[in-house]
Amino acid sequence: MVDDSPRTSSPQQASLDAECEGERLVVRLAGDWLLGAARPSGDDALERIAREPALRAVAYESGGLGSWDTGLVTLLARIEAAARERQVAVEHRGLPDGARRLLDLAFAVEEREGARRQAVRKGLLTRTGERFVANVASLRESLAFLGAFAQSVGRFVRGRANYQRSDLWVTMQETGAEALPIVGLISFLLGLIFAFVGVMQLDRFGAGIFVADLVALGMVREMGPIMTGIIMAGRTGAAFAARLGTMKVSEEIDALTTLGLDPMDFLVLPRVLALVVMLPLLTLYANLVGILGGMVVALAMLDVSVVQYWVQTQSALDVGSLVTGLIKALVYGVVVALAGCRNGLECGSSAQAVGLATTSAVVSGIVGIIVTASVLTVIYITLGV
Repeated sequence: MVDDSPRTSSPQQASLDAECEGERLVVRLAGDWLLGAARPSGDDALERIAREPALRAVAYESGGLGSWDTGLVTLLARIEAAARERQVAVEHRGLPDGARRLLDLAFAVEEREGARRQAVRKGLLTRTGERFVANVASLRESLAFLGAFAQSVGRFVRGRANYQRSDLWVTMQETGAEALPIVGLISFLLGLIFAFVGVMQLDRFGAGIFVADLVALGMVREMGPIMTGIIMAGRTGAAFAARLGTMKVSEEIDALTTLGLDPMDFLVLPRVLALVVMLPLLTLYANLVGILGGMVVALAMLDVSVVQYWVQTQSALDVGSLVTGLIKALVYGVVVALAGCRNGLECGSSAQAVGLATTSAVVSGIVGIIVTASVLTVIYITLGV
């Protein structure tokens, strides 16, 4: 709402002066009160209303008032509310007609008792119980999702899964070839770090050549699979959650269900299969690049040749070490893909929910990788692998 008074070529600075005259507080308004311009906060008038014990009425003088909009009305409403709280009368005669009508409309109906939401402070026991119930419900949903995926895998094995083969190949390209640069960069730097730390320690004992063993075994058995899995959790798991979450918001998943297509077969299965196939291959690539990074440091800091380093690397590695790392990579692929797809399918129906689902997919994927890495390591140690 803006008054009909003529505007000047340049806006005048808004001003407010509150002065007590006996039992009345006179609020003088001048200048242009516009939302886009600087204007007084009105805290002085509100403080006087709250603290003056002899105050009986609030009056306005707006002879110097220029252009105005809701920036003025907002202040007047705050003054009106503060005066009503202290049961102080408010005289609207000094205000423009439009402002008086807006104030009358704003306070025409009293606020219903109990309509305003009250902040409830819950006790520790209540919060603990609610969190426990929420975790149990989340666990139940996760088990239901895993059960539905197991049924989808069964249909795939029998050749009855309904999905598009082209989606599988496109997803394999997105999760494989397009991920080579970031995986290669991180793995190369990781090999550099491993080799540098090893050289600084082993060279003191004249055993610098064993840096090749450290880098090779560290990359192949542990760091290659786990770092590749974490990279894919942040890159691919988040993409899965965002894509499926957007489909959930736009009701595309409901449309697939209406057409008789199972979202678990049509959307989840190709993504899991693609990541299960590509993550071990990316791990092999990461192992090779990490070993090359270690070789660069060894050649620069030690008196060894490329042949010596490569022969030492071959003597440190065996088929068992390579297979154990690839098994971990395969499991990490399942974990990352399922975490991304589950959070995407369980996304809410808003843009904010898509962001939360993406974040949750990355977090749950990385946590799942760490947990499964610990479990697999314990199993390997128990079996003597």
